[in-house]
Amino acid sequence: MSIEYAIIVKNKTRLESLIERFNTRAQAKFYIESLGGNFTDYEIEHEAFYVSLNILQAMLSKVIKYKIVDRAFIPSFIFSEKHMIVVIGQDGLVANTAKYAKGLPIVAVNPDTDRYDGVLLPFTTADFMAGVEGVIANQFQFKKRRFAEAKLNDGQRLLAFNDLFIGAASHVSARYRITYGTKTEEHSSSGLIVSTPAGSTGWLSSMINMAFEILNTANGNQKLKKPVFKEDDLIFAVREPFKSIRTQTDIVLGSIHQESYLKIESLMPSKGIIFSDGIEADFLSFNSGAVATIGIASETAILVTSNDE
Repeated sequence: MSIEYAIIVKNKTRLESLIERFNTRAQAKFYIESLGGNFTDYEIEHEAFYVSLNILQAMLSKVIKYKIVDRAFIPSFIFSEKHMIVVIGQDGLVANTAKYAKGLPIVAVNPDTDRYDGVLLPFTTADFMAGVEGVIANQFQFKKRRFAEAKLNDGQRLLAFNDLFIGAASHVSARYRITYGTKTEEHSSSGLIVSTPAGSTGWLSSMINMAFEILNTANGNQKLKKPVFKEDDLIFAVREPFKSIRTQTDIVLGSIHQESYLKIESLMPSKGIIFSDGIEADFLSFNSGAVATIGIASETAILVTSNDE
């Protein structure tokens, strides 16, 4: 089936979010500068993004029709086989979009290489048309990325491109019963992170960095080796597990394979939550009686790559 539309996915800039909050640019500037902040940085970031977006639109319009969709509307947007997706923004926007893309190819563009690392953004406005034209001709290089999946015992389901968080929607301890392999124990913790390979350089990485620096300091700065995980596995890590008469701390880190899963039973009467990729507004309630099975989803994301990768 031929591609009829490119769907450009973007997010509000920080400046746009500030203006939305304070009604005018002048009021936003006064607020930031009154607190000692640098408002110019917000303006530079905003201008750089829109320069890139304008270039992208101009070049894209020469070969295909397009529509622009804000990230806030992606969960309800209906993608079809006649669409291709062009994401322009930070890495997180790729993750947020991929969950709803239904396996459509995604061309991800870094709008500001001086500001964003672009781990998931192989293209810039200088070369992204090679990816676009490749998708239109159905001759393109790509990488497949597996999703993590949280499936509840009531049938609800949530996918994650980078990571899942399972815990409490506040600063109270999360209470749950966890089963990994043949072992089950009760936990009181700050919740769990389940990371995909794509997300392993993000939230999970920061947790492991913290834990290993604490251990290295406690052991006289002996540099311990960090764990090495298989590329296709999911990795789970428990945040700040507390050991008590009722709660244990033996199951704190592990991997989930294609044939295995993690089972978590909520022991929280309220405020239990599961969300993915940092978007707390897109969540599953996880209160007493709910049982979540965490595993590798059957769906994949198709990320178009450049010839250099």
